[in-house]
Formats: sequence, C-alpha cells, structure tokens
Amino acid sequence: MSGPVSISGVLPAFNEEANLERAVSRLGQALAAFAGEFEIIVVDDGSRDGSAALLARLQARASYLVVVRHDRNLGYGAALRSGFGRARFPWVFFMDADNQFDPSEIELLLDRRAEADMVIGYRSVRRDPFTRRLNAWAFFTLVRVLFGYLARDVNCAFKLIRHELLDDLALRSAGALINTEMLALARQRGARIIEVPVHHFPRTAGTQTGARPAVVLRAFRELIALRRTLGGRR
Repeated sequence: MSGPVSISGVLPAFNEEANLERAVSRLGQALAAFAGEFEIIVVDDGSRDGSAALLARLQARASYLVVVRHDRNLGYGAALRSGFGRARFPWVFFMDADNQFDPSEIELLLDRRAEADMVIGYRSVRRDPFTRRLNAWAFFTLVRVLFGYLARDVNCAFKLIRHELLDDLALRSAGALINTEMLALARQRGARIIEVPVHHFPRTAGTQTGARPAVVLRAFRELIALRRTLGGRR
C-alpha cells in the first residue's frame, strides 16, 4: 500500500436492523485504520423494520455517515447505484451490511490498488446454506457461458473500484445482476482487475433475501437483457 487513500464505503441494506450498527462500526474502524479520509454511505433500500430510526441515531454520532433512503424497495442494484452516485472519493468500496465479511480485510485490496482499476474479493470458503450455493453455481455457470470468464466469484460483495471507472460504466441493473454487469462492462473496457481471496462468515442475524423467487426471476430477466446489450461473450 502506497500513500494515503480516500475511500467512499457503500453499504446497501434492506431490513438489516439487526446487523447495521455492527456493520457501520466495523467498517468505520477499518476505514479509519487504512484511509486518509473516508465516508460511509448506507443505502436503506425501503426497509420496513427499524433501520431508518437506527440509522438516524448512528448518523447523529458519526460525522462520516451518509444515509440515502429509498421510499420503497428498488433492488440491490438500485441501492448500489444510489450509493455510487453519492460517493465523493477517488476509490469506492462496497460490501453488504450482513456482517458476513471482515471489513479489516480491505487492507488486502488496498495493497493491490496501484496495479488495478478494480480489486475484488473472492470467498475462499463460502459460508452460505447449500441451496443458496447450489443456486449461485447454476446461475453463474450460465453467466460464464454467456459472457466468458468475468471473475472467480462474480457476486462477492467485497470490491474496491476506481470512481472514474464506475462513472464510465454507466450501470443500469436494478437487481442482483449488477455485479455481472459491472464486471462484464469493465472487462469490455479493458479494465485491470485483480482478484484477492477473503474470508466469508455465516450470517448470524437478519434474513437473506437474495434467494427469494422474485429476486431470482428478476436476475434472469436482467441477464437476458444484458446479453442482448453487450452482444454475449467478449
């Protein structure tokens, strides 16, 4: 790692009241340790639990915390895009708010940033239920057939990206396909992408929503639309 770095950390969240305080605190500690200046942008994607009130309390205590709220649930991709749109700093980092990653491992990504436009994590061992892992394997086998190799772990929510690259990508996905779109467009533009193993931990609070039938169906629809847009494998 060379020289101070300024980072905007983005946390998309939907009904993560049970996880948010710990997620914001841990990410704040990690960014304070490794960044010269930073902000954390939590995008509350229409949560129906107590997330809004909790975030208001956290924001009163943490000057680095920015809260963006969607009046209704728009989807994972829409939440990330809202966070990216509010980011101020040259590097943008994002992770989920479910505490399945250790934010201090951002150091592993920062160590490689001089060589890359994107430094992305892959889960050395994925700690999700078997059904979720099986669904992910099937879906991303199809992604690889359609687009070729994008990354070892396309959907790993632990990524560090140059802000100027994000601006160039002009992302459109509203749902879970946003990671596929991001990497397909980055590969198409010849971006330098480095992959780094990170630890993954079981979810201990809250409820996963990524495997809901509506989310899966939306991802398939967006996958077909993305293939038409990009012309398939590059």
